[in-house]
Amino acid sequence: MTTMPEQSTEPTAQAVAERISRFLAERTKKTWEPDVDLFDSGGMSSLFAMELVVFLEEAFDIEIAGRDLRLDNFRTVARMTGLVRRLRESDEDERG
Repeated sequence: MTTMPEQSTEPTAQAVAERISRFLAERTKKTWEPDVDLFDSGGMSSLFAMELVVFLEEAFDIEIAGRDLRLDNFRTVARMTGLVRRLRESDEDERG
């Protein structure tokens, strides 16, 4: 009898990036390339950054706290994707 490998319920990096991009497009009415600095390009204010933190926490079931709240983690879609993936993996390791 063969068993099927357990399928991961973790979203792929592409799925995370697409969800973040959709949220940004809905809120800013613009599309954003994954490596465009949202702050330098005028796409984000500090108030919007806080809204983004709440969105990421709720959408991906993560907690962003302490040093993870650094602005550099939110500059681009690619960096936010990396943050989400790292925090989800860390949470999975803790639940083990």
